[in-house]
Amino acid sequence: MIIAGVVAGVFAYTELTSRLVSLETSRELFTNDLLKKSEQVPVDQEQHFLLEDLYKSVEKMEKTQELNMTNKVNIEFLSSQLEKALEDIENLKDKVRENGKSY
Repeated sequence: MIIAGVVAGVFAYTELTSRLVSLETSRELFTNDLLKKSEQVPVDQEQHFLLEDLYKSVEKMEKTQELNMTNKVNIEFLSSQLEKALEDIENLKDKVRENGKSY
């Protein structure tokens, strides 16, 4: 009977020690996870800010590109108008020369 009591005591002590070690391990893992998450927050925020800045930069570049396309159309139009005006000037000069007057 005494042997059974000692065996039961040793068994209970072993189970209790095992449970305490398990709980301490879980707590340590939980604490480490919390520390890792707290370390990641600034990194995530920084990445978010960088992405936000990139989106703003892309939007500015798109607006600039649209303006440049409009400018290109305007330049082409003005270039064709200038060529027409130069042709008209040359025609007028030719007519003046035909009339015998030199300017």
